[in-house]
Amino acid sequence: MSTTPSKTMAALWMAGWLSLMLIMAVAGRETTLELNVFQIMEVRSLLGFILLSPIIYRAGGFKVLRTTRLPEHIGRNLVHYAAQLGWFFALTLIPIGQVVAIEFTMPIWTAILAASFLSERITPWKSAAIVLGLVGVAVIVRPATGEINPGQLIALGAAMGFGISMALIKSLTRTESALSILFWMLVVQSVAGFVPTLFVWTWPSAYVWAWMGVIAVCGTFSHYCLASAMRYADATIVVPMDFLRVPLTATAGWLLYSERLDAWTVLGAALILFGNLLNLKPTARVPARAQ
Repeated sequence: MSTTPSKTMAALWMAGWLSLMLIMAVAGRETTLELNVFQIMEVRSLLGFILLSPIIYRAGGFKVLRTTRLPEHIGRNLVHYAAQLGWFFALTLIPIGQVVAIEFTMPIWTAILAASFLSERITPWKSAAIVLGLVGVAVIVRPATGEINPGQLIALGAAMGFGISMALIKSLTRTESALSILFWMLVVQSVAGFVPTLFVWTWPSAYVWAWMGVIAVCGTFSHYCLASAMRYADATIVVPMDFLRVPLTATAGWLLYSERLDAWTVLGAALILFGNLLNLKPTARVPARAQ
């Protein structure tokens, strides 16, 4: 079904994406005050099954989820699971805004991996984006000062993991449906986290149960909002809207947790975001030769 392009509709769907991602960051901070990240991830996966079940039923049942690429699903989701664990753990160590700023290096790692393993071309714009992103990370982490926070390194590792995951998704989408990719993500991650969760399980309070439900809902439907926004506008229009997540999460951290971002983090985030904008530059087409 074709969709009439509309920047207004794209902006509305992106407002939904931004709201849900912001709420999930706050929910992640609240749940990690009481629970281990393994338990949070396990409950999120199980609740995700419940949310996904009606969609699977309407799509034709579990027969539509059959795959011939199970090893690729397992590999991709183990990496993604580790990245998500790192993201939630980083929320307990550094300001929310700093976690999100470092997270935005993910497209840079994706570009590097896609060029290395999927034969995608590295354009001059992508090269500039990679350099700016790496410089931005160095500005935020400031290794020369000798005062690196472990949370910064964990957030950077999570961003790299998300980059690997995105590169693998690009490969999977050649043969797999989005529903199949999401289903196998929940399967692999729930299995991977089951045993660790048994060792750290504590019965959550009603307050934390509510926040974990928020994480499951936001984690599921935020991606629906993003996909819907992409239907109404090109990535060059949609993706820059996501950059609002950095100041929004920084503001939330300031209002809710009295967190402050220093000037170095702001400068590093600006370099990373500018690099991402360069990465969106369209590739010039080679004119066809006259016959």
